[in-house]
Amino acid sequence: MKPLKNLFLIFFVLFNLSLIAQQEDKSLLNLDRIFKNYEFFGDRFGPARWIDEGKYYTTVENFAEVKEGRDIVKYETVSGKKEVMVSAKLLTPEGKDKPLSISDYIWSPDRKMLMIFTNTSRVWRYNTKGDYWVLNLETNQLRKLGGNANPSTLMFAKFSPDNKKVAYVREHNIYVENLSDGKITQLTFDGSDTIINGTFDWVYEEEFDCRDGFRWSPDSKQIAYWQLDASGIGVHYMINNTDSLYAKIIPVQYPKVGTQNSSAKVGVINADGGETVWMKTSGDPRNNYIPRMDWHDSSKEIWFQYFNRAQTQVEIFLGDVKTGEIKSILKEEDNVWIDVVDDMRWLNKGKEFTWISERDGWRHIYLISKDGKKVQLITPGNFDVIDIQKIDDKKGWIYYRSSPDNATQRYLYRVSLDGKGKIEKLTPPKITGVNSYQVSDGANYAIHNNSTFDSPSTINLIELPSHKVVRTLVENKSYKEKVDALKRLPTEFFKVDIGNNIVLDGWMMKPPDFDPAKKYPVLYYLYGEPAAQTVLDQFFGTQYLWHLMLAQQGYIIISVDNRGTPAPKGKEFRKSLYKKVGTVTSQDQAEAMKAIINKYSFIDPFRIAVWGWSGGGVSTLNLMFRYPELFQTGLAVAAVSDERLYDTIYSERYMGLITENEEGYKESAAITFAHQLKGNLLMVHGTGDDNVHYQNMELLINELVKHNKHFTMMAYPNRSHGIYEGEGTTIHLYTLLTKYLNDNTPAGGK
Repeated sequence: MKPLKNLFLIFFVLFNLSLIAQQEDKSLLNLDRIFKNYEFFGDRFGPARWIDEGKYYTTVENFAEVKEGRDIVKYETVSGKKEVMVSAKLLTPEGKDKPLSISDYIWSPDRKMLMIFTNTSRVWRYNTKGDYWVLNLETNQLRKLGGNANPSTLMFAKFSPDNKKVAYVREHNIYVENLSDGKITQLTFDGSDTIINGTFDWVYEEEFDCRDGFRWSPDSKQIAYWQLDASGIGVHYMINNTDSLYAKIIPVQYPKVGTQNSSAKVGVINADGGETVWMKTSGDPRNNYIPRMDWHDSSKEIWFQYFNRAQTQVEIFLGDVKTGEIKSILKEEDNVWIDVVDDMRWLNKGKEFTWISERDGWRHIYLISKDGKKVQLITPGNFDVIDIQKIDDKKGWIYYRSSPDNATQRYLYRVSLDGKGKIEKLTPPKITGVNSYQVSDGANYAIHNNSTFDSPSTINLIELPSHKVVRTLVENKSYKEKVDALKRLPTEFFKVDIGNNIVLDGWMMKPPDFDPAKKYPVLYYLYGEPAAQTVLDQFFGTQYLWHLMLAQQGYIIISVDNRGTPAPKGKEFRKSLYKKVGTVTSQDQAEAMKAIINKYSFIDPFRIAVWGWSGGGVSTLNLMFRYPELFQTGLAVAAVSDERLYDTIYSERYMGLITENEEGYKESAAITFAHQLKGNLLMVHGTGDDNVHYQNMELLINELVKHNKHFTMMAYPNRSHGIYEGEGTTIHLYTLLTKYLNDNTPAGGK
């Protein structure tokens, strides 16, 4: 019996050791923890709305008594006293047992009514179609807008300033609905697949961030709106092979480089119906853009920004709403592209307006008189204004974000609107990272969001201008504890000199057991184009966790922002890649990698991988093709292989018109250099990508095949640019990326 007893003991010990081994080490990450089990998530807050000049704010919170219900609650700013303004029970339609889900909520100007946006559906990137319900807070009556409209077909519903009506877009037409009796007046009647009233086509939405295409007049009597005529726009066809027995064709009106654009115009119509008065712009409306429009301080004029097709010239026009006659009040021209201005605001009873310009080489705020003759610089100095957070014209302050000494961070400043006062930095020195602010009317308080590269967000309610914390709204304690428990080293920010007085910012994540005597493989992460920075001292959620997981495996993760990324380093830095995007981007990134290899002895020059998505996918292809001696492995996701295949507004903004820069387009295109591929290349694309079409990958495949260049590819059926639709897609994608990296650029120090 003794041998059997010993055998049993051995089995028992081995079994328990096996159980212990199977217990997950919470300090180490894996793909399931990040992308399947969703262990890492932050606390929910908002959307928040300031009311009563900042004395109160409202937000949305879960309601325990009603399943899936959420209350809209009001907090007294100073005391934190909580009051339920609208309970989930009040948001339950008659005859239903569930309250409305709240995608967004809008207060009427007098706050006697509440509008709920619900049952939403996606239009390209965002859910901008849905149903709207209005709750009368005096009678508790809940009513759905739209009459007999089909579900999820209303867009951008807005209360009139006098609280009496709501206007919305429905199937490319504009409607006004009386709140007193539910009477609906249709204002436009020509809406169709090609005539688009009150909203926009694909390219305006994607590249100008234009979605909501109409505005109530201050006196509630008129509506100004955009109309786009998309007839004649080239149609790109996507194919859905998986949802039915026979394939379905999905047409997308999409103007590609050098092809015809939609015709855009703006007009004004009476809110009770009638004829539209169109603004009498000159020039071909298909070769000019109107990306911004709104009312002047009165209800007699509208203003709009009018760009030429190359986006090197912009004029501000005032338009008479009775006659359609327009007059130019400001004109700017440049030899590179000019950015759309989001922060144009009329002040001093409409006598002057704020403007953002790079006319002195830096992005600054100006105050300009209505006739355009007086132009006053408000923020002088060798630094960039990143964005405006609040204009408080009553007290005479403008609040904006900037970071003169560190392009990876964001801080709050203020300056007096007369331009005579001293610029004040309001974010305390002890607070680093990226800071954003939702400033109240009156600018006495703000909701302050702060994060750093290695730490999730904290959201505080603060006083202004002292920046004193009133209370913490979101601590993210559990999230931070889970991240802090991970095995990791602090991320290091650094600068890299690539010569010719060009110094770039970068960050580096090292393995937790880093040994400087060893040589480590690098995963080089980049974007590189004018739409985004990667080198920000900001927490990037699952992307950060995936990079950290790879660092734990034994990779060094590095990212660098080249010239042309939107870093606050002046106009010359941001716009030096004009007409040569792919050329400058790849050159800067290659020179940065050479300098990094020379500077850090622990970098293994024979194990360098690069990856990126969208613009980063383009940069990945360019580095793999143009600098094959530097980069051995590439993972390119949703990449544009040739700028000539992309849309007019984006490509022509940064590359110029193809009629003037045909050779530049060819030299910028990754596909031009595909024959030089030597390393391991994985290309990933969604076949339902309406943004960067699958055509980009197919044409690149043809070019690689022609030159007998071998590669790996993955096509995700019907997935869009984000490649997230469908069960299991995200973890499958990151498993694919991880395995390809592991197989072709082995991890670990040597």
